Amino acid sequence: MAERQVLILPQPPADTASRELVRLLGRQLGEVVREQHGQTAFDHVEGLRRHVVNEHRQGRSAVPLIRRLTYLSGRDLVLMIRAFAIFSQLANIADDYVVRCEGASAGEGPLEGLRQRPEMTAERVYEYLAGALICPVITAHPTEVRRQSIIERETAIAELLPSHQLYAASKSKRAAIETRLKREIRTLWQTRMLRPERIHVTDEIDNAAAILGRTFVSQLPAVKRKIAELYGFEGPLPTVLQVGSWVGGDRDGNPFVSAKSLEYAVRRFSGIALDHYLEQLHLLGRELSLSDEFVPVSKALLALAAQAPAASAQKADEPYRRALTHVHARLTSTRQALVGPATTPETGEQPYASAGQFAGDLSVIANSLAENGSSDLAEGRIGELRDALQSFGFHLAVMDLRQNSAVHERAVTELLREAGVHENYSTLAEADRTALLVHELSSTRILRTPYRHYSDETARELDIVNTAAQLRSRFGPGTVANYVISMAETVSDLLETCILLKEAGLFIPGEKPEPALRVIPLFETIKDLRNCPVIMREFFALPAGRAMLAAQGNIQEVMIGYSDSNKDGGYVTSNYEIRAAIRGLLGEAKNAGISLRFFHGRGGTVGRGGGPSFEATRALPEGAVATGIRVTEQGEVVASKYGNPDVGRRTLERMVAAALLAGIVPENDAADEDLSAVFGQFSANAYRAYRALVYETAGFGTYFRQSTPLPEISNLKIGSRPSSRTNSTRIEDLRAIPWVFSWSQARVMLPGWYGFGAAVSELRQAGRGEELAELYHRSPFFRTVVANLEMVLTKSNLEIGERYAELVEDRELAKTIFDRISAEWSATADAVLTLTGQTRFLEANPALAESIRLRLPYIDALNLLQLDLLRRRRSGNGDEETLRGIHMSVNGISAGLRNSG
Repeated sequence: MAERQVLILPQPPADTASRELVRLLGRQLGEVVREQHGQTAFDHVEGLRRHVVNEHRQGRSAVPLIRRLTYLSGRDLVLMIRAFAIFSQLANIADDYVVRCEGASAGEGPLEGLRQRPEMTAERVYEYLAGALICPVITAHPTEVRRQSIIERETAIAELLPSHQLYAASKSKRAAIETRLKREIRTLWQTRMLRPERIHVTDEIDNAAAILGRTFVSQLPAVKRKIAELYGFEGPLPTVLQVGSWVGGDRDGNPFVSAKSLEYAVRRFSGIALDHYLEQLHLLGRELSLSDEFVPVSKALLALAAQAPAASAQKADEPYRRALTHVHARLTSTRQALVGPATTPETGEQPYASAGQFAGDLSVIANSLAENGSSDLAEGRIGELRDALQSFGFHLAVMDLRQNSAVHERAVTELLREAGVHENYSTLAEADRTALLVHELSSTRILRTPYRHYSDETARELDIVNTAAQLRSRFGPGTVANYVISMAETVSDLLETCILLKEAGLFIPGEKPEPALRVIPLFETIKDLRNCPVIMREFFALPAGRAMLAAQGNIQEVMIGYSDSNKDGGYVTSNYEIRAAIRGLLGEAKNAGISLRFFHGRGGTVGRGGGPSFEATRALPEGAVATGIRVTEQGEVVASKYGNPDVGRRTLERMVAAALLAGIVPENDAADEDLSAVFGQFSANAYRAYRALVYETAGFGTYFRQSTPLPEISNLKIGSRPSSRTNSTRIEDLRAIPWVFSWSQARVMLPGWYGFGAAVSELRQAGRGEELAELYHRSPFFRTVVANLEMVLTKSNLEIGERYAELVEDRELAKTIFDRISAEWSATADAVLTLTGQTRFLEANPALAESIRLRLPYIDALNLLQLDLLRRRRSGNGDEETLRGIHMSVNGISAGLRNSG
């Protein structure tokens, strides 16, 4: 097993652009360490770095080096951890830059590639876009361990690399750039890696705002315009591309998210959008110096210009500038009214009542340009501004609310009891609940009364919906548009949410009810995935349910949870049941004459639905992307996908391209046809193997907690949400994020592969091995499942995992469980190599292999350093420096693995 692990990747070329940059950045970091801490500290860091890199190049294990660390002081170990954490991030920056350059030199992005396909005609593309919504949704799931200050420093380093390449032929200019790089690396070295206290919800909102402002405000409209240019579409595209946010609205298990945080998020995001619009208006005022002596203008434009304050004599013949002055003043007043004063003084102008009013004024300007021979100007900056406004409105990100169905049940039970409707709603059978709720939703009566005192929990739920109603009224209906119900298990779970919305005027009752928000059930566990087609069939059969959907274009959105289903049933079964659920839901919707849109709750790691998003979307069942797609973007993946504007644009392009392909040219998949039975048996085999280890092995919970840094991660101040739903130590009650995150830190990565090898072995023993091989060759979906698992195996290292197992106090328990894990890893590795026809992992994907290989030495070193500190802490050395070092190592390993949680 160990020998295979160090030979999994094809040998790298003698030199690569990534390695050259890594050497440059690493050398500069080494110089900073020497200058700041002396030659001895540098020798410790450089000695370990050389050893781990050399061991990897020679195909040998770096684990024996751990013996050298026991002689170092805690202070020395912490310094080395800082160095290797930054080494790891510098390697990421170098690799990302080279990948971007290679993509640019190829000249053809994902959207250009679509244009070459004969099936992707302009008519079919426009028809699809007109009925679709494509939306990444930013969440605050706590797997991004880096501070915003660290991310900003890393961004500054990345932004210097193009200049370094540009001036390759000039020694003096390149030296100047390298001086600036070293200055940024020194600043990064001297910036605190860890937060001194647990992050607050407002911090998470500010972090999301930084990404939205850095990338989305400029790049999302750019993608829309690129589509229009490629296909020759005139005028603004349909509102197909948006960005969403859970940050500030996701209350599931987070008691710190409140009505105040929801309002803060909306105001914060709105300020970014409005400031962007004001900046673009200012630039337009400088650009559109057109004189009416030389070009005619429309009457509507003259009327708009006439509303501006008296112009100076120099601008009397410049109606566009006068109109823009008026529009800028009104938008400044709008910003002051909605989010507070900007840097400019009050204008005295009337604020815009809606984004639609602002859009109307922009249309006047654009139409006047187009009607009078300046179509190119109308399609320039003002066209970009109109595209941005169409997607962002005054709110920028569409906010989702989310809460657990159990909380809704308790709140509705209390409301019904205090209103004298029913003494104990929670005791009713499902049919009786549904009947009662449908009756209440047909009535204009409000359940809440000022003459009753409500529990804090119910009061918070009512406060949230009231605030959502107020924000929609002020910022526009797109501000808060969706309500996600976690752990949805019954039709009544959907109707209870409607009851709460009705209390705030967000559900208008009557024969044709009008819900203001989309109510979106989230199906998460294996049981719920299996039951969800029946649940939605029953909802579609309700006259009230059909009437609600009729008011929303007969589109029902359903969210599919990848994290909890994986923790519940393992990687293979989670993927199988998710696909089966999607197909079942599509069938029920078709029978009811309803369209479905799926919202995929994917995390960063493969164990939580991560992996390459283009392939995942492309491999969805036929019809699953017919009305678009929404996908969560979580944790450390947000910064890696959207932290750089160029990378963010290409990410959005890939998302749109994948949706277009899957929606217009869906692939036939053997997993849904003649080989569905073998896939079902394969899943059942994997499920038994996974459950037998995780839920049926005595002492497994203890093994998990002691063989991973879970206890230390629980104290890491990386998110506002608690790591467990309750105080229970059961794995069932642990959130999926720390479950996956902890296994990643220990390099076992069990949630991303366990059960696959056993499932293959059982099928082969039953004489069905050839059917499985055929499934791999004929099913794009199954190939995606295997490819993602292969990437996880590549990043895993069971030699290191075995050292973590040595932390378990019960040595017999540790040996028994680790031996099972090790045997299953070997079986899984053999199965993957046999199915793919490779001799090493990622042999068919050398670019990804090299990217991972580049970072593994630094990650391995961080694991060895973390292990030493964990031993010291758990043997009684609980000083703050040791804990800080462990937390730094968690930071570095997470950043190096990238999709770790």
